Amino acid sequence: MQIDQPLTLLGGLSPARFMQRHWQKKPLLVRQAMPGFKPLLSRAELFALAGDDAVESRLVRRSSSGWQMRRGPLARRALPPLQQADWTLLVQGVDLHHQPAHELLQAFRFVPDARLDDLMISYASDGGGVGPHFDSYDVFLLQAHGRRRWRIGRQKDLTLVEGLPVKILADFRPQQEFLLEPGDMLYLPPGWAHDGVAVGECMTYSIGFRQPARDEMVRELLQRVADDATDLVGEAVYRDPAQPASAQPAQLPEAMLAFARDALQCALEQPDHLALLLGEWLTEPKPQVWFEAGDGAGQVQAGVRLDRRTRMLYDARHVFINGEGFRASGTDARLMRALADARQLTAAQVGRLGADARALLQQWHRAGWLHGN
Repeated sequence: MQIDQPLTLLGGLSPARFMQRHWQKKPLLVRQAMPGFKPLLSRAELFALAGDDAVESRLVRRSSSGWQMRRGPLARRALPPLQQADWTLLVQGVDLHHQPAHELLQAFRFVPDARLDDLMISYASDGGGVGPHFDSYDVFLLQAHGRRRWRIGRQKDLTLVEGLPVKILADFRPQQEFLLEPGDMLYLPPGWAHDGVAVGECMTYSIGFRQPARDEMVRELLQRVADDATDLVGEAVYRDPAQPASAQPAQLPEAMLAFARDALQCALEQPDHLALLLGEWLTEPKPQVWFEAGDGAGQVQAGVRLDRRTRMLYDARHVFINGEGFRASGTDARLMRALADARQLTAAQVGRLGADARALLQQWHRAGWLHGN
């Protein structure tokens, strides 16, 4: 992607300028970000996805008795009549199950893949919405069908209404209002309060981003460090030949505390290994994702393309794919990085790989992580 070229998607801003001016800073409304845009899935196809066990979905309804939410899978008979107002169906991770949705997501890869999460489709009947709320992550809201009225504000009071199945702000104070038509798009940074209400039947596509919390990252990485503890710090045991007799037997020995501190620092102060663990974590497939095994070897010589469910990243010394990490250098590393960036390799590029790297492609092909051209 040419990050310095203006994009219609971003209202004439280049990706570089958008990231500088708006990303995690202020909203952006783009009229006709995708001119002539049509829904990628029909209403019936979306409803069918919502009934699939492998797809995360939710039904949100508002009535005189209050808000209700039901989690999927949701069979068609579980959904309200189309003519009934004030209900919304949310289908998460549509890009994992539908190739055109996956391709749409690629337009937003000016943000690192480590941050790009998924494409959610919201179908709403007239008046449908999920109430005024805020997200802890960035989101692009692309109008696909019908119209939706958005009210947004830089909310300071984030108090939520207690006792509801959905997170709704208790004192929403909008500052701006927009009516989005098909092809229009609204970008919102984290923490911006917003409330979208369908004007007639509508579909909105939400491109969301992963924003790991610090405590979540620490828990995950420390667990992985613990799993690799023997390799990282060895099996040395605590010894205290100079320990004097103690008149306070319940007191924790300072030497034992120092031994524990040194062991932990030794495990953490290995930047290459920490990068390996982070890359493996960030590329782990989501729990509901599985791959269909390939049909044998010999299929990669004509070129390869990553499966839409495959996550692939790299750093200066590793490539990461679907929760696994590999050391890479030289030509093989450059070509593996090209595969991660372009999500495909030509036959000529595959031919330049070394024997070990081609063997990895064969292995990934058999696992269904990539496919031959």
